[in-house]
Amino acid sequence: MKTKHLRLMQRAYVILFFCFMYLPIAYMIVFSFNQSKGYALFTGFTFKWYASLFHNSAILHALWVSIEVALISAVIATVLGTAASLGIASMGRKSRLVVTNITYIPVVNPEIITGISLMLLFVAYQRFTEGVDFLPDTIMGLPTLLIAHIAFNVPYVIFNVTPKLKQLDLRLYEAALDLGCDPKQAFFKVILPEISPAILSAFLICLTYSIDDFMISYFNCGTVETLPIAIYSMTRKKVSPEIYALSTIMFVVILGIILLSNAMESREYRKDQRALRGGDAV
Repeated sequence: MKTKHLRLMQRAYVILFFCFMYLPIAYMIVFSFNQSKGYALFTGFTFKWYASLFHNSAILHALWVSIEVALISAVIATVLGTAASLGIASMGRKSRLVVTNITYIPVVNPEIITGISLMLLFVAYQRFTEGVDFLPDTIMGLPTLLIAHIAFNVPYVIFNVTPKLKQLDLRLYEAALDLGCDPKQAFFKVILPEISPAILSAFLICLTYSIDDFMISYFNCGTVETLPIAIYSMTRKKVSPEIYALSTIMFVVILGIILLSNAMESREYRKDQRALRGGDAV
């Protein structure tokens, strides 16, 4: 009986947890199809907010800026973070421990501190270079926004790629060198394919965090407006159902990317398992 009650409590907890996490999203999706602007009563089904969304130039421009910044910063952060992970993996035990702990700081640091510190850095740079003819009058805008997003994304790449490097059998790399590969060929033919799932996962995390970020963008965007900042400006008055429609589209797209990524990883895992079973049979 105790075991039965425990299982019921566990199931109830799981159900409550998922309700707490996903009911607000479901509520938003439902009211993105609401006929009226109200969010207390569903008056009828319509797609007009989705049609209106694609005619709202302010929201579309902010969305495009967010996607542009997210893609560029995610690519650069993934390359830099992967290179940093390779460098950390080649260090001695004590040095690796110190660098890993330092890398944790931006992750556990409150975003408002990171945002303000980066802003102060950019302002100091601006004052230091003031009066230099060949430099722009201000760098606050897209350049600072990109640098800020790259800065807070790199640690997440390191924490995704480093564990995969620890699992890697270095004897494969050494075997490739023994069989005639130079270090560059051995890296691209042995190391990179092994850590590519972690790199892809890190890229998707960077992409999601960058699109979602508000605090760091708010302090370093200058006159550029990203989607979270545009939504924040709108919520000072009243949230338009167009925001519900846009949020629904973004949720579906991100969910699709995650499912596709998981499906690809599962396919690779099953392929590796079949190859292992085939090797054992031989």
